[in-house]
Amino acid sequence: MIGGSRCSRILLLLLLIAVVPLGGCLSRSRPVALRMSTALLQTATGKDLVERINAEATEIQTLKATVGITVSVGGSKLGKITEYQEIRGYILARKPSSLRMIGLFPILQSHVFDMVSSGQEFKLWIPSKNQFIVGDNEEARPSIEPLGNLRPQVIYDALLLQAVDLQTELAVLEASEHEVIDHTTQKATLQPDYSLNIIKQNGRQWYLSRKVVFNRTDLRPNQQLLYDDHGSIVTAVHYDEYREINGVCFPTNIQIWRPREEYSIKLQVTKLTINEPIMDDQFVLQLPAGAGLASR
Repeated sequence: MIGGSRCSRILLLLLLIAVVPLGGCLSRSRPVALRMSTALLQTATGKDLVERINAEATEIQTLKATVGITVSVGGSKLGKITEYQEIRGYILARKPSSLRMIGLFPILQSHVFDMVSSGQEFKLWIPSKNQFIVGDNEEARPSIEPLGNLRPQVIYDALLLQAVDLQTELAVLEASEHEVIDHTTQKATLQPDYSLNIIKQNGRQWYLSRKVVFNRTDLRPNQQLLYDDHGSIVTAVHYDEYREINGVCFPTNIQIWRPREEYSIKLQVTKLTINEPIMDDQFVLQLPAGAGLASR
């Protein structure tokens, strides 16, 4: 038995020696999909990030912006994507819930649209269609017309981060990562970030209301996701190219995506003023004479 065991070990050793040179054929390696970024990262707690959001929400009370507006419509549901020429626009926003946004044709500077909201109700005037739309900011019936799906509340929520109400909401910190382009190598890399998941109560149930993603190189928001109470994303917003205005850092490149209606809006801010007075009559939009009235 001992001799047999020793023989077995010798045979095993010989087999391993024979196989080792073939290791390159019996195994394979594959490159890592994306390398991790080497950028210098900052650290923060969930409390720190809540305080940053709430500080910004307190600092900005009014906003006036001149913007370039680029709209695209379509996706998997429509089977195609249509991109529209950039137009010039003006945005007025005032807390707690007022917004006006005007789009102008590039050369003639006549109105493409004019929309306004002071809360639950919105109004939208489309001169080319001679159509005046009145509807609910929340309960929207999708329109086959691209401009018919615009909602002032969507723009308002993207521009002005809402404060976290610690009396009615929970904020949970999540360590995550996102893809960035390394400025040195110009290659895609993964960079750690922070996601602040804000959970809200709807009756007796809690649900994910929104998620704010922070870039860890500067602890500024680079993305916001807004959810319905069934957990579906209704709005995705990306923020980039921050500039300091009146002591407040504000993104000048804002991209909004509405997956249900399949439209996206890019706002390129070219001029911005913060906390200047805006009067009530600047949020008034009257029904033009002879315009067709529609509900959404």
